[in-house]
Amino acid sequence: MAVFPLDSDRPGMIKPRTPPGVMELLPRDQIAFQRMLHTIRRSFEGFGFLPIETPVFELSEVLLTKSGGETERQVYFAQSTGALEKASDGLPELALRFDLTVPLARYVAEHEHELAFPFRRYQMQRVYRGERAQRGRFREFYQCDIDVIGKDALSPRHDAEIPAVVSAVFEALDIGDFTIQFNHRKLLRGYFEGQGIAADAQVPVLREIDKLDKRGEDAVRATLSGEGFGLSSAVIDRLMAFSRVRSSGHADALARLDALGDGTPLFEEGRDELREVLRLLQALGVPESRYAINLSIARGLDYYTGIVYETTLDAHPDIGSICSGGRYDNLASHYTKSKLPGVGISIGLTRLFWQLREAGLIETADSSVDVLVTLFDEAGLDHALGLSQQLRGAGLNVETQLEPRKLARQFQYADRAGIRFVVVRGEDEAAKGVVAVKDLRRGEQFEVADADLARTLLVEREQWRALGKGAC
Repeated sequence: MAVFPLDSDRPGMIKPRTPPGVMELLPRDQIAFQRMLHTIRRSFEGFGFLPIETPVFELSEVLLTKSGGETERQVYFAQSTGALEKASDGLPELALRFDLTVPLARYVAEHEHELAFPFRRYQMQRVYRGERAQRGRFREFYQCDIDVIGKDALSPRHDAEIPAVVSAVFEALDIGDFTIQFNHRKLLRGYFEGQGIAADAQVPVLREIDKLDKRGEDAVRATLSGEGFGLSSAVIDRLMAFSRVRSSGHADALARLDALGDGTPLFEEGRDELREVLRLLQALGVPESRYAINLSIARGLDYYTGIVYETTLDAHPDIGSICSGGRYDNLASHYTKSKLPGVGISIGLTRLFWQLREAGLIETADSSVDVLVTLFDEAGLDHALGLSQQLRGAGLNVETQLEPRKLARQFQYADRAGIRFVVVRGEDEAAKGVVAVKDLRRGEQFEVADADLARTLLVEREQWRALGKGAC
């Protein structure tokens, strides 16, 4: 039998508590979060991506297609109370999705003959992982993903379009300067081949190189020279030098790729694809300050086979990657014999929002309500209701006070709720056929005729937004 914590002050009362590992926001912070979601969605759609949603849970046999993965050891299972009574020794039938990639693979395999390829999808939904509870780590969080999936083949040109989308997203979010850093798995593995590292050891070496920023060179060197790797100090020195390659600017990126010297066919293939990505980013008009080569990036997941991306905020490198992804050869090999290569990225928006707020880069938003129509007395109710409907018809969001209250309390309420405009109609205003408007953001008050009110407020709102003070 479940035991619930009780409020010690009132026996029998359950103490309200948010579960650990979730982000629950007050309304004005929720508005700021939803505006970020809207901005991301608008940017994705601007590049021709189509929305999908998948169920919060999948069949366990579909979701758990691989074995031993770190993420899969954090899966939450979903079980009804009726099923619990009939529990068997096997796994529950359903499990909560831990990312949006596995559901995408199932979705594409299931609907393969109904989709147009290349399939350009975006998905913005919550996912669930049994993370250890700590600040900034979430068990429930939003991911915002885009992927382009091909049938049999997918042009590497899409590898350049993805960072162009990322650039558009973060320019629109306006959260500070950022850099999209990328590398190429073929370049890495081709370089490893040239150093005599066997094919079956290359993925483990990739994983270690990917930990350089977190563990530091000394720790990675010790691992690569130790049991299970046994690489010589000379090879490790060359790997470290290779991983330190960073570019600053478009021409510098090309020059650094050229300076790597000749390599294996796989190495040359990866380098050629990176050069093409750089050329297309320039054609797409992405500012060269927004992208860079970083040859330490490997991405730890095994399924990446080509370009890999990580995006960081220039002024806040401590936040880590705010957007990552890459190219993979076959998305849905567990579910279909068709070859479905793709490329994509994911933004962990919940963690990003939390970190930006902690760093003071996100302010509490104004209310999504534009106007509060006040009420002095019962006699003014019909006018207040009619005026509110008139403003809504013009495209404004309006809250109406439905019970008379002291005017000071109505102003206090509007200010606390983040509502910008307060409309007042007392006896003096009624006699003149006007209303008084208090702009709580500018600290100004003015009178305007009822018929002109909607147009006046719309102009004020748009001017405020043009100054970057508000969002749609």
